[in-house]
Amino acid sequence: MIAAIGFGSLIGVLLGLLGGGGSILAVPALVYGAGLTLAAAVPTSLLVVGISSATALVPRLRAGLVRWRIAGIVGGTGAAAAFAGAAVNRLLDPRLVLAGFAALMAVAGWRMLSGTNDSGGDCALPSGGVNWRGCLPKSVAAGLGVGFLTGLFGVGGGFLIIPALVLLLGLSMPAAVATSLVIIVVNSAAGFAAHAGDTTLDYRITTAFTLAAVTGSLAAGRIAGRLPTGRLHRAFAWLVFAVAALVAIQATINPAAG
Repeated sequence: MIAAIGFGSLIGVLLGLLGGGGSILAVPALVYGAGLTLAAAVPTSLLVVGISSATALVPRLRAGLVRWRIAGIVGGTGAAAAFAGAAVNRLLDPRLVLAGFAALMAVAGWRMLSGTNDSGGDCALPSGGVNWRGCLPKSVAAGLGVGFLTGLFGVGGGFLIIPALVLLLGLSMPAAVATSLVIIVVNSAAGFAAHAGDTTLDYRITTAFTLAAVTGSLAAGRIAGRLPTGRLHRAFAWLVFAVAALVAIQATINPAAG
């Protein structure tokens, strides 16, 4: 229970600071820290991440940073793709799922270290408008890819959504962070619905993990605007690499049974 509270707080802080990223740690934290099976950790992580992201979204709503139409397209297509990802998850051995998850974490860490910049694009023209002829297909493609991975690995997808919104769609970093939280909430809800019947949740661990994550996200959200985002992303990238290595070792030596 102490591990659940500690890991939940960490994930909440990361969501509050970065608008995403904490979800990538939820599954390994629940499996190796709280002792859940992979089958139970996936829906639990989606529930925790969805609620925590909704909490972290509140101050961004007040600032008017969310790009709602883009969030609707990416989130809507992602919700549908999450069911396909969940179906594939049921066909795979837990060892293979964890190995794939470790590889995905390594890629995410590399993308964070490589950095992002607010370069503009079809979904954020210099004039402030949107070129929907170019923005729409890119938004749909981003939603399908992130949604599928959400269902497959049980992650909210913020570590993929934010680079996609900035690099592919051209949103500014503040807008991408706020918009990603909306998409994470939608994708997490869909992923949870897709996995909900797979196992019985441990409600003591789920409640403790969720309350800790919500508290962490609220506390971090208050100071997020005063901290250097670039340094936070680099620190988180190295943390992701470390956890990816742990998951890869565990998947090889002592994988969690479904």
